[in-house]
Amino acid sequence: MSLLFKERQHGAEQSKISAPQKVLMFFVDHLRQALASLGELWRTPAASLMTIGVLGLSITLPTTLYVLVKNTEQVSAGWEQAAEISLFLRRDVSQGDIQQMIKRVSLWPEVEKLVHIPADQALNEFKQLSGFGDALQYLDSNPLPEVILVTPTVKHAGPQSAARLLEKLRDEREVETGKLDIEWLTRLHGVLGLARELVLLIAILLFMAVVLIIGNTIRLNILNKRSEILVMKLVGATDAFIQRPFLYTGFWFGLTGGILAWFAVILITWWMGSSIANVTALYQKNFELTGLAGSELLTMLGLSIFLGLVGSVISVHRHVRDIEPS
Repeated sequence: MSLLFKERQHGAEQSKISAPQKVLMFFVDHLRQALASLGELWRTPAASLMTIGVLGLSITLPTTLYVLVKNTEQVSAGWEQAAEISLFLRRDVSQGDIQQMIKRVSLWPEVEKLVHIPADQALNEFKQLSGFGDALQYLDSNPLPEVILVTPTVKHAGPQSAARLLEKLRDEREVETGKLDIEWLTRLHGVLGLARELVLLIAILLFMAVVLIIGNTIRLNILNKRSEILVMKLVGATDAFIQRPFLYTGFWFGLTGGILAWFAVILITWWMGSSIANVTALYQKNFELTGLAGSELLTMLGLSIFLGLVGSVISVHRHVRDIEPS
């Protein structure tokens, strides 16, 4: 009520103050009501913390799934760039023809580099890695062909582009056959696409739940202050003035819920990072799980505040308008 009388007093004095002072008083009034709504939450800590906890957990789940999908895409991007096409050359091809082919294909815009593996080198590597070195010494001739490993550029490292490059390389007269294991890349792209759609679907459902939770909480606050709202309308308070504290309540719910979700994501990332490090160590790889970047954090907080405001606006416009003095 004191805020109402102060606003009426300010309204009476507006004709006596300058335009910059009016703008300053506008922001002062909003700041006062924002702090007053924060004080209302502070005076009911149990109910406020429960609502904030539900909002934070609802935002944490899609955010954590987003972080996992983002890290998976980073890993898969490295795999795609390392994809190689193996070309097995014909046995009647001379070393001169092989060198001419390497020079010719290396000029293609789709090719980043080529590595020639002679048949003798391939046989020696096979002897060392297979454990059948003694048995292979009884072979009359080298059964392995000359091999060229073709690494596509980043632009042509995707499954479809790499498949087209493979077909183009197979048309070379020196090539007997070519091989590219693109099935796992296609499956990986399919799984990542499904994961992105799943994250979006879960996020939409949970964000709708956040709006409903905040809307219901604001509705209960409005009903609890029905008598106060009636008195304020009797003395001439505008709907905008009455609605403003409830809108700021939705803002505080969204902001604190987003901050709670941020801390939860940091905790989950830290907890999962140690487990992932243990798994990657078995494969002699180093991988560090990355969390939310600065822009992603701001986006999450902005989205959380937006959801809080949407829930409060829906509830306030519906219920405050219905409360009228008889």
